[in-house]
Amino acid sequence: MERITSGGLRMPKLGLGTWRMRGAACQAAAERALELGYRHVDTAQMYGNEDAVGAALRASGVARDEVHVTSKVWHDRLTPAGMQRALDESLAALGCDYLDLYLVHWPSPAMDLPRVVETLVGFRAAGRVRAIGVSNFPVALLRQAAALAEGAIACNQVEYHVLLDQSAVLEAARALGVAVVAYAPLAQGRLADYPALQRVAAKHGATPAQVALKWLLDQQGVGAIPKAARAESQRANLEALRLALDDDDRAAIAGLPKDQRFVNPDWAPEWDPPQRRAG
Repeated sequence: MERITSGGLRMPKLGLGTWRMRGAACQAAAERALELGYRHVDTAQMYGNEDAVGAALRASGVARDEVHVTSKVWHDRLTPAGMQRALDESLAALGCDYLDLYLVHWPSPAMDLPRVVETLVGFRAAGRVRAIGVSNFPVALLRQAAALAEGAIACNQVEYHVLLDQSAVLEAARALGVAVVAYAPLAQGRLADYPALQRVAAKHGATPAQVALKWLLDQQGVGAIPKAARAESQRANLEALRLALDDDDRAAIAGLPKDQRFVNPDWAPEWDPPQRRAG
């Protein structure tokens, strides 16, 4: 599987998202994914499933250095002491000595961004994390964080799918050498509602979800972490890698609405407006 290698990353472009999966069900899903060949698992302290992900890593028999593991610190812990405790707890729950990527889960209006970035950089310097980044950062905040980190920010994880334009974030990230990882890449199950996407899928003998996923993964510096609990869904996501979309397919996708944001909690920052109907 193709990997993103910028900013200290060696991250497979396709990973397993685990939001809303807990306990034995989460462990079983992660074990299945690892057995199928996934080597990128995304979790977060807020998800309450780091222990299950860690158990799956141990049970899988796959060497730790062969699996990219991402976790995140919640927005109410963005002080040096709070971040230190959060990282300690995440590593303990996962049973890992280090994380491959550690992200600020959401920005907070109350955070001291220079101290937050300084703390992240310190984690990387100490070898406790291999790479650092942010999540849900609009362009202005991403640029500030990247400048403060002097190029050490490796990733911005954002909601991104065929129904949401993220061209402003993508362009800024590419200029900064920052990877973008798409969460909710299948638009939370809404893709089948769009006939144009259904037609592209039928042309390839695929599903709308597979087409949407391959559209993302074809983009430079973009990864995706669809949540998939069942083996059938995990396998279908892997099979999407075999699709070869053409210019007509991309034009059809460009014609879809690009203003559909599905993750927008009360604490979200002010988002960048859609720039264009990007394909």
